[in-house]
Amino acid sequence: MTTALVVCRDATERRRLVAAMRYGDMEVVTARSNAQAAAILQRRTIDVVLLAAAGSDRVSAVRDVRSRTGRPLIAISAPVDELHTVALLDAGADDVVYEPVEVEVLLARVRALMRRCNRGGEEGDLAPIVTDDFTLYVADRRLVRASGTEVTFSPTEWRLIEVLVQRAGHLVTREDALAEVWGPSRADKTQYLRVYMTAIRRKIEPVPAHPRYFLTVPGLGLRFVPQPATERHSAS
Repeated sequence: MTTALVVCRDATERRRLVAAMRYGDMEVVTARSNAQAAAILQRRTIDVVLLAAAGSDRVSAVRDVRSRTGRPLIAISAPVDELHTVALLDAGADDVVYEPVEVEVLLARVRALMRRCNRGGEEGDLAPIVTDDFTLYVADRRLVRASGTEVTFSPTEWRLIEVLVQRAGHLVTREDALAEVWGPSRADKTQYLRVYMTAIRRKIEPVPAHPRYFLTVPGLGLRFVPQPATERHSAS
């Protein structure tokens, strides 16, 4: 059974979210604060986090919870504006659902996010991709820099990487990338791609402002270019 952690200070909203998750046949654990959420995440296995913070606290709350877990995280937010959505995604949310929350829509978002995050092993026949700067183990969802340092990604970052890597060398349109990672209803949310590609490039690219591997084709989409590691010849 899927276990959801609902983090919400407001008692009425917390009861609504708990009822929604239970309606979806999920076990529910609740926290009234980020501190309580942190304690729960330390001692329990949580499959998905729903975070409904108040007002201007939302972005910092998402950032704080994301720093404590790599599990899928959905931010519940009042409909403010696109910049606020971008800020929530940039802080680490995997998706944003707006208030007033519709139960079926919320459950569909949770199910879609869980499916995306559980698809990591489906392409297990892909060999590791070795470049000058990193080795990408697709089946294991691991990326190790040439220095030996392993890079950590959120579930949604991994899913976007997988979508591009599985079509290495080919253009993936913005609409296709959005639909595969966030679902068809998010196919017009191009700001999601901007936020997540910026985060991925910061972690992977030697010069993030001038990417070598994860390229943007202006007005069209994205392309992963798997440049092989340079052959190194030892002196004979």
